[in-house]
Amino acid sequence: MPLFNINACETIPAALIAQAETLPEGAPIIVMVHGYGYSPTDPKRDPHAHIFALEPSYDLNTAVSWPRALGLGGQNPGEGIAVGFGWESTGRLARIYDMAEIAAQRLARLATRLALVSGRPVGIIAHSMGCRVALRALRHLHEGRVSRMVLLAAAEFQSRAEEAMASPAGRSCEILNVTTRENDLFDFLMELGVGRGRERCIGNGLTRPLRNWLDLQIDAPEVIATLCNIGYPVGVADRRVSHFSCYMRAGLFDLYRAALRTPDRLPLPYLAQALPQAQTPRWSRLFARPRTAPLRLPFVHHSAD
Repeated sequence: MPLFNINACETIPAALIAQAETLPEGAPIIVMVHGYGYSPTDPKRDPHAHIFALEPSYDLNTAVSWPRALGLGGQNPGEGIAVGFGWESTGRLARIYDMAEIAAQRLARLATRLALVSGRPVGIIAHSMGCRVALRALRHLHEGRVSRMVLLAAAEFQSRAEEAMASPAGRSCEILNVTTRENDLFDFLMELGVGRGRERCIGNGLTRPLRNWLDLQIDAPEVIATLCNIGYPVGVADRRVSHFSCYMRAGLFDLYRAALRTPDRLPLPYLAQALPQAQTPRWSRLFARPRTAPLRLPFVHHSAD
């Protein structure tokens, strides 16, 4: 079975270890980390019944099956392993930001064990505050344990991200930092409520470029056009404010799936050369002149690569 659910407070299931030990060569291990507002102990906020489920509940109204979208729906025993990593992320934002450090240590322990028993690095995809968990985990990992991370609308500050990237694991891990001006309001509230106005979120990238870090602004028309040209057509951004468009918009998970499952076919230098690197200014979407709303494409699940 390619889908496993584990919570930060739990021991790693023996069945997961056994599956990782016998995983065919080339099959990936992808750990999925949710963001703020989930609780594995609350049925109405359980990520394992929502975005981590093969058949999600729609209680939170932003349901997309991440494992299915990653091509890990269970059709092929050799397709790889998806691991839904749950942690308690409800309550005051500042408190959860601090609690993410504990979850990060547990995530690092999980990634280390899986990498060792499988003989390959793991990939990680995370959203919002889960990106802080993923980045902080790098500080507790050895070099080469994680190959690539896809960060979606990350709720983390530049200084903390740069600290994580300076670690041995950070220097060996590739980061695809998915940003959008639709998330500007959430970045601002994070900076104000948690950073006290003294920190800047990575929604505008890092303060200095890194060879293993790529910002991908998925609401920029030039980026959308380039993605289409290289074989990854995605739906256009049609909202001024959204914290979930980075995984709800049509076509985006096709890109994430390729980036995580077959990273050799989508090298970061190739993407860096093909894609526009400049981020548009904050608030440029929120205060832009109204346009005729484009046609919204439905979310379509695709089979595994």
